[in-house]
Amino acid sequence: MTYTIRMKNCAFFARHGLHAEEETLGQRFYVDAQLEVEAVAALEDDSIEATVDYGVAFTEIERIVTGKRRRFLIEALALDVAKALCGRFPQIKRAEITVRKPNAPVPGVLDHVEVTIVWPGQ
Repeated sequence: MTYTIRMKNCAFFARHGLHAEEETLGQRFYVDAQLEVEAVAALEDDSIEATVDYGVAFTEIERIVTGKRRRFLIEALALDVAKALCGRFPQIKRAEITVRKPNAPVPGVLDHVEVTIVWPGQ
């Protein structure tokens, strides 16, 4: 049996992007994580140790997003988040990570640019 944990609109300030202004000024990035988790005994035992502690998961996402600057692809950022979460929590069978960049430097008006990657867990 599996169940899904969803973390929506996790917001972080970071400096990812190609242009010098993106490094200098930085901006908010938003991350959604949808994690398919193997139930094991977590549900029956009401055990935080047997599942994904979403406080720890949030901290892991924050560490990745606010850490090393990605100069080109928010796709690479999403992949790094997925790999880190799957590595930290072997209970994750599948991670779907979405990264939104609201102030993407494009020649027009848009709400945000968004990428989603899916990574198989253990």
